[in-house]
Amino acid sequence: MKSREEDGSPDVALVNVLSQQKQRRHRLPWHYAPSFLLLWVVLFYAVVYPLYHRLPDSVLISHESSKPGQFVAERAQRLLYKYDRIGPKVVGSVANEVTTVAFLAEEVENIRAAMRSDLYELELDVQHPSGAYMHWQMVNMYQGVTNVVVKISSRSSNSSSYLLVNSHFDSKPSSPGSGDDGTMVVVMLEVLRQVAISDTPFEHPIVFLFNGAEENPLEASHGFITLHKWAENCKALINLEVAGSGGRELLFQSGPNNPWLIKYYYQNAKHPFATTMAEEIFQSGILPSDTDFRIFRDYGQLPGLDMAQISNGYVYHTIFDNVQAVPIDSLQSTGENALSLVRAFANAPEMRNPEDHSEGHAVFFDYLGLFFVYYTETTGIVLNCCIAVVSLVLVGCSLLRMGRESDASIGQVSIWFAIILGLHVLGLVLSLGLPLLLAVIFDAGDRSMTYFSNNWLVIGLFIVPAVIGQVLPLTLYYTLKPNDDISHPNHIHMSLHAHCVLLSLIAIILTAISLRTPYLCMMSLLFYGGALLINLLSTLHDRGYYWVLMVQVLQLVPFLYFSSLFYTFLMVFFPMLGRFGHGTNPDLLIAVICAVGTFFALGFVAPLINIFRWPKLALLGLGVVTFIFSMIAVSEVGFPYRAKSSVMRIHFLQVRRIFYEYDGSVSLSDSGYYFDFQDRRLYYPLENTSVNLTGLTSTSSECDKYLMCGVPCFNHRWCKTRANSHWLPREQEVAIPGATSLKLLSKAVLGSGKVARFEFEITGPPHMSLYIQPLDGVEVEDWSFIRNMLDEPDKYPPPYQIFFAYGNDSSPLKFHIDFAKSSGDFSTPTFQLGFAASFVSYDYDRDAAGLKFIADFPDFAHVMEWPTLYERYIF
Repeated sequence: MKSREEDGSPDVALVNVLSQQKQRRHRLPWHYAPSFLLLWVVLFYAVVYPLYHRLPDSVLISHESSKPGQFVAERAQRLLYKYDRIGPKVVGSVANEVTTVAFLAEEVENIRAAMRSDLYELELDVQHPSGAYMHWQMVNMYQGVTNVVVKISSRSSNSSSYLLVNSHFDSKPSSPGSGDDGTMVVVMLEVLRQVAISDTPFEHPIVFLFNGAEENPLEASHGFITLHKWAENCKALINLEVAGSGGRELLFQSGPNNPWLIKYYYQNAKHPFATTMAEEIFQSGILPSDTDFRIFRDYGQLPGLDMAQISNGYVYHTIFDNVQAVPIDSLQSTGENALSLVRAFANAPEMRNPEDHSEGHAVFFDYLGLFFVYYTETTGIVLNCCIAVVSLVLVGCSLLRMGRESDASIGQVSIWFAIILGLHVLGLVLSLGLPLLLAVIFDAGDRSMTYFSNNWLVIGLFIVPAVIGQVLPLTLYYTLKPNDDISHPNHIHMSLHAHCVLLSLIAIILTAISLRTPYLCMMSLLFYGGALLINLLSTLHDRGYYWVLMVQVLQLVPFLYFSSLFYTFLMVFFPMLGRFGHGTNPDLLIAVICAVGTFFALGFVAPLINIFRWPKLALLGLGVVTFIFSMIAVSEVGFPYRAKSSVMRIHFLQVRRIFYEYDGSVSLSDSGYYFDFQDRRLYYPLENTSVNLTGLTSTSSECDKYLMCGVPCFNHRWCKTRANSHWLPREQEVAIPGATSLKLLSKAVLGSGKVARFEFEITGPPHMSLYIQPLDGVEVEDWSFIRNMLDEPDKYPPPYQIFFAYGNDSSPLKFHIDFAKSSGDFSTPTFQLGFAASFVSYDYDRDAAGLKFIADFPDFAHVMEWPTLYERYIF
C-alpha cells in the first residue's frame, strides 16, 4: 500500500505551498531587486569610470620656474606638433630617413645647449645597421635602417652599466603616427631635457634610443641590440609604446625574472597602471601585436618594463592617429611616470649586475590607479594556497554552525551544500554559455561586432546574460524545491560559500600550473573570507540576513577592482577587433571577457537576487533587458563603423602580376587589387556603397595553382591569411612607380654534381619579398640568408619567405641559393621564385585608376594600400 505522500495527495501540495509562502515572507520585497542591481551599476559609473579616465593636470612652460625638475607636457606637445607635420614616416621614405632624423638631431642639440655641461656629457650617434633575424615564419632582413641614439652620463660617475630607454619614430603608411609612437618620442625628448638640466647627477649612463624601423617589423631595435657599440653595456630597459592615442600607459610586461624592476615601479611610478594578467595574456600570443621589448629580451637578454598607452585604439595605424587625438594631460601622465622611473633606474645599485637579482617573476597590479601592489611569484604561491585553504576552513566552520542551528546532521548539511555547489558550477557553465550562445547567433546572422562603436551594447548582450546564467539554477532550485529544514538565509549563505569553494579550487589549480593570474581569486577570497570570519566571530552569522551587510560592504573592494580590470581589457580589445582578422568570431572573445568579468565582479553579489521575493521576476526583467539590447544591436545602432572615430580598416595592394614559365614565356599577366580584410565582416559592409567590388573572389582556389596563392603577401601576417584573402581583377594595368629588377647572375653545379648554386641580385623599393618553393624532388641545401629555416624544416616548411627592407642604403641585394637534386639534372625546372616589390610610402605616386578606386570607399572606411609588382619565375 502506498502512503499519501507517494500518492501526491493534496495535503502534500498544501504543505509545499505553505512552505513557499513562509519562505517568501522572510524575503525582502521584490521591488527592491532592481535597485539592488542598479546600485552596482551606479558604483561602476561613479567610481571606476572616472578613476579609469583620470589624468594629472599638465605642466605648462610658464609653470616651469615654480615646478623645477617636473615633466613639462606643453613643451612635449609642441614637439609633437612638429613631428605630426612631417606626415607618415615609412621606413625608406624621405620623411623617415631624412626629415625625422633631422628633427630629432636638432632637438637633441637644443637639449645639449641647455644642458649642465659641468655635470653631464651627451653623445649623439646615428646608426645605420644591417642584419637579419627570424620573425615568426619569415626571414626578416634589413639594410641601413636608422637609429638615432643619445647617451647622457654624469661626469662624476664611471659606471659602465647603462639604462636603455626606447621608442620608435617610424609609422605605418597613411598614418602620421603621432600616437604610435610619436607620443613616446616627444616624452623621451622631454625626459632627456629634464635629466640634462637637473642639478642632481645620476649614477648610471642613460641611452635614449629613437629607433626608425619598428613597424617593419622590429628591425631597428634588433640592429641596435646586436650591433651598436653601446648595446653590450645596457643592463635594463624601459620600452615605451602606444596602442592607440592618449590615456594612461599600461605596464603589461616586465622582467623576465627580475622582480626588482617592479619594486622600483612600485616606489616611483606616480600614476600606476599595471596588471600581471595583461602580461600573461600578451605573452600568450593571442593579441595581433608585438613590441621591441621582445627583441631586447631575446637578443640582448635585457630585463625591463614594457609600457603602452592603450586608449582610443580605433585610431591606431590610421590617418586619424594625429596630434589632435593626443590629449596633453596624457603626455603629462606618461611623462611623469617615465621621468621618475628613469631617475630611479639610473641610480639603482641593481643595475651594476642585474643577474645577481634575478629571482623569478613578480605578481603586480594597481588598484584603480590609486596605489600599487607587488610581491614575488613565490609569495604569490603561498598567499594563493594559504588564503584558499583558510577560506575552505571558514566555509566548513560556517556549515557546522548552520547544522547546529537547524538541528540537522553534518551529513545532511553536506548533502544540501553539495547540491548547491553543483548548481553553482552549472551556473558558471551557463554564465559562460549564454553569452557565447548569443555571440554565435549574432555571428551566424552576420551581425558580429555590433558593440564596436557603441560599447555599451555589451551590457545587455553579454553581461546581463552572464548574470542570468550564474543565478538561474539556484533560483529555480530555491523556488521549485524549498527546504524547511534549513533557513532561507542559510541557503543563500551556502550559495556564496559555493562560489568561495569554486574560487579556492580555481586558485589552487591555476597556481599549480605556474600562472600568476590567480591573484584575482586570492583577492576575492580574502575579502569574502574576512567577512565570513567577522560574521562567525559575531552574532551576525546566525541573525537572518544580517550577515549580508558585512559581505557586501567588504565586496565593494574586489568589485571595484574587477570592474576596472575587465573594463580595461574591454577598452583594449574593442578597437583591436577591427584588425583581428576574419577567421575567428570576435564576439566569442568579448563574450568570454564579459562572462569572466561578471564571475569575478558579481560572484558574491548576483546570488543575492534570491533574498528578494519573486526572484524569477527579476531574472525575467534581465531577460527583457537582453532582448531590448539585441533589438538595438540589429538596428542601425549596431552597425560597427563610424567615420573618423571607429573606422573599418581596408588593406589592399594594387598589384601588377607577371608569371614567367621555365622557357621565359609569360603564362599570366594581369592587374588587380589584393585584399587582406581585417575583421570578421569581410567586405560585406561595403556592399551597396559607392565602391565597386564586382568580381571579387577568394584566393583559396588559386593556392594549388600558383606560388603563394598567386598573391604577393607583404609580411608574415599577410602570408598567414593568404588562402583566405581576396582578389579583385582590374582592367587598367597598374602603373608601377619605380624601377625593379631580379637578375640571375650565375648558375653553377657544385661538388658531386647533385647540388647547384643559383646566384641572384635584386633592386627595387625599400620593401621587397622573395618566395622560394623547391619543386618535387628538390631541397634547399644552403643559402646566403640566415639558416634557421633550413635547420628546422619541420617548423619552417616551404615556401620560404624572405622579407627585405632598407632605410638609407639602397644597394642591390645579392644572394645565392644551393639546391640539391637527387637526379643531378639541372637542365629541367628546379624551383619557383617569387619576387614582390612594394612601393609603400607616398614618395611613390599611385596611378589615376587607383586613386579613383580609393576615393570610392565610404567615409567609414580607412584605406591602407600601395602598388606592388609581383613576378614569379621558374628556374
